[in-house]
Amino acid sequence: MRLSRYSGDLSGIDYLSMLVVDIHGALHSVSLPRDYVSDKVLKNGIGFDASNFGYAQVQKSDMVAIPDLATGFVEEQDDFRILHAFCDVWTTDGHPFDQYPRTVARKAMEALNASGVGDDVKMLVELEFYVFDDVRYSTTTGHSYYYVESAEGIGDDYADAPRFGLSKGYHRLAPEDKYGKLRNEAVRTMEAAGIPVKYHHHEVAASQLEIELNFVSLVAAADAVVLGKWIIKSIADELGLYVTFMPKPMYRIAGSGMHVHQFVEKAGKSVFPGEGLYGLSEIGLAYTAGVLSHALSGSLLAWSNPSTNSYRRLVPGYEAPVSATFAQGSRAAAVRIPGYLKKGEARIEFRTGDATANPHYFLAAMLLAGLDGVARGLDPVALGYSTTKETPKNTFPTGLFHVLSGLKKDHEYLKTAFPADLIDSWIAMKKQEAEYVYNAPVPQEYELYF
Repeated sequence: MRLSRYSGDLSGIDYLSMLVVDIHGALHSVSLPRDYVSDKVLKNGIGFDASNFGYAQVQKSDMVAIPDLATGFVEEQDDFRILHAFCDVWTTDGHPFDQYPRTVARKAMEALNASGVGDDVKMLVELEFYVFDDVRYSTTTGHSYYYVESAEGIGDDYADAPRFGLSKGYHRLAPEDKYGKLRNEAVRTMEAAGIPVKYHHHEVAASQLEIELNFVSLVAAADAVVLGKWIIKSIADELGLYVTFMPKPMYRIAGSGMHVHQFVEKAGKSVFPGEGLYGLSEIGLAYTAGVLSHALSGSLLAWSNPSTNSYRRLVPGYEAPVSATFAQGSRAAAVRIPGYLKKGEARIEFRTGDATANPHYFLAAMLLAGLDGVARGLDPVALGYSTTKETPKNTFPTGLFHVLSGLKKDHEYLKTAFPADLIDSWIAMKKQEAEYVYNAPVPQEYELYF
């Protein structure tokens, strides 16, 4: 996969690939031959059926995709040069579609500016994922199973191979680390496409990897996650490997999160450092309280952890946060304040979310939750969030049905960016997923009850 930044010159481009983000956060594309790419098309876009992307009704499905060439990058594929660019989606009457992920993210940024708290928010996203050499799964009325293999010692074909253990992979080097080439290729390709990367490494579990991005503004951060996941999977495919961003693809092994470091800026300076607990300002503490309060209600988790598999990960014992807590240097807390930062550099890391989230919705909802905490002057210490003890008072909801119920009750803070129709559609869609999973028996139930 050979990518490079778009120079602004369409000469030599064979196709324009118009990238649209669906309701789940996945990329879709329609490709236009170069001769069709006129100034009119670049300005006015092209029509498409938005009902296939999950956020429009069939009877109101005509939408317009308009390319944002500022996000463009070029792929050299076989003998073709393809210009990829994210699109914005507008309604046919000439307005940004209010449910489209990039529209929601931009409206959250407008809410930040209107609040007076700051004029930008910078976010650094960590992408954790598993890579396998083989994957098989099937579900029918008569059977249900999954099977994965990894050269790092998972699966029947590697049962007798040298291995370092299921939970001893953190920062492993080759030859124990079998997937360094995948990470190197992925990072080089991501940087070529304009995604800033801080570093990459092997994670705790066998076959578990991490690529940590660098700080950018919210919309760019969400775009980078969507694009980065596609690039990582594409590179894996070229190497004959399989990648999954599932939070918990295997039993009794570390889960994969999507941690988000963040701070709000005003006039180019972070407003989070201060003289309060853990070096946070009153704004930083109130923002943290807002994030944790709406996570505890389930409302924020409905966006940050929107799959049934999310709650296989959010269990005690695997460094996954299970309660509304914040602490300095603790990877068990839902919000961690990095302990290695110098005075005046404090920021927060929300460790609860995972990559089944639509990143535009997740990051937007998190920002709005934090701003709500600031507007209400919430105190995370008074609310009991400064303890690391897991008590019934601050334990997160334990399943997808529960967090969707929380979203239904607690969504007033989202109204500046999330239209009511989107919230209703999200709840209905995710309830169908929950019913599909929770209505099916699993092999463990056969072991216990058959």
